[in-house]
Amino acid sequence: MPRSLQPDRSLFGTTLALCLMGAVMVFSASAITARDEHGSAYYFLLRQLIWLALGIGGMFLLMNFDYRKLRQPKVIFTALTVTLTMLIAVFFLDRSHDTHRWIRYGSFSLQPSEIAKLALIVFLAWFLEIRTAPHGFGVNNLRRTLLPAVGMVLLIVLLVYKEPDMGTACMIAFIAAVMLFVAGLSFRYIGIAVAAALPVVYFAVATSAYRLQRVETFFSPGADPQGHGFQLLQSLIAVGSGGFSGVGLMESRQKLFFLPEAHTDFIFSVIAEELGYIGAVIVVVLFAVYGWRALVSAMKAPDDFGRYLGIGIATMVVGQALINLSVVLGLVPTKGIPLPFISYGGSNLLGMLLATGVLLNISQHAEET
Repeated sequence: MPRSLQPDRSLFGTTLALCLMGAVMVFSASAITARDEHGSAYYFLLRQLIWLALGIGGMFLLMNFDYRKLRQPKVIFTALTVTLTMLIAVFFLDRSHDTHRWIRYGSFSLQPSEIAKLALIVFLAWFLEIRTAPHGFGVNNLRRTLLPAVGMVLLIVLLVYKEPDMGTACMIAFIAAVMLFVAGLSFRYIGIAVAAALPVVYFAVATSAYRLQRVETFFSPGADPQGHGFQLLQSLIAVGSGGFSGVGLMESRQKLFFLPEAHTDFIFSVIAEELGYIGAVIVVVLFAVYGWRALVSAMKAPDDFGRYLGIGIATMVVGQALINLSVVLGLVPTKGIPLPFISYGGSNLLGMLLATGVLLNISQHAEET
């Protein structure tokens, strides 16, 4: 008698817990700003809940959709074609905040780079499974494996970088690098890639005034406390003000027009201020549990496609969380990377929930140990 398919309950519960915390903290961090700018304290919360409902609906659909059907070439190349079309289309649309990152239609907006992450993960999982099969060419075959794989990655990275969105572009490159490493990429190629990437990153930072300023601010935020160092200093003040148990939910003072992007990229600062060390640890533990269960599901997958797919999704979610937390705590230069499931932003929330739906389906087929 075949065993019933059950998703990983810990992964499922952790995801819902992160989404619930996100909805509560988005309202707490944005209510004053929303009332001041839009006339309603619930402006951002309602939009987040709409995206949350769409994302959870999509997660349930994908959770009950056999992930192995995603390996069909017609599915993969359709997804890539749609993704690349959207990434190109943004350059012909109006700029927003001096960038070409969104497709907007009325009050609806979509950030194609968030969808591109998942599309690329599915493509690489399919491509690497074929190349690492017993009669495949192997992951270290330069002409038949590395050039096609890296070519697709670089195309997407370049389009996202030109929006410009260097943070997301680097995140996409990192996800691809981890997947290639897990597939058995030689350390020789890893060394070559790192050596080639360093001058490119240096050039990208050195030739951009605002990126260079962010790096300088990272090393000395106090040098310009009312200018470029303002956001980081306000974030650190918020984190330090929370103490062990926090100042109380809805009681943050830094969100009162002191901390920019309080409900988006810097929402963890508000969590640390209102819920203190306890709240901050809860967030870290939830992401640790997510990463643990995601890796377990990936490594127990019955095929290489599921394994690569799971590894890619785990890297995307946990890697993005680590970068966001590091930015908020001043451990790395400021980048516009949202905190998965928690930060305000529909495209990122939708992408993360859809990816988690795929991961939950993989966990249903995980081999017993």
